[in-house]
Amino acid sequence: MKLKDYQNDVLENLSGYPGALGGLDTLVFAGGIGENAPLVRARICEGLSFLGIELNESRNAETAAVISTDASRATVRVIRTDEELMIARSVTRLLSLGTPKES
Repeated sequence: MKLKDYQNDVLENLSGYPGALGGLDTLVFAGGIGENAPLVRARICEGLSFLGIELNESRNAETAAVISTDASRATVRVIRTDEELMIARSVTRLLSLGTPKES
């Protein structure tokens, strides 16, 4: 999938939520692309600028925990995830095997 197509898919899926929810307080990027692709985050935030989202370019490039500007109407965060651990925990819980140890 091309970056532009991915960006359009994300924006299409996200754009209706603020209206249905009465606004947007926080936008969270997580997972492989969300954590590791500053360009993708920047393009998605550009597409959501009508919501008052302002991205701090240096924070975004550094993958800081908060990548929005202080003046942004919504806080934009990058949250690290451990998807493999979450999958292991879910499978363990479903199979009633106990709790997997964290590494």
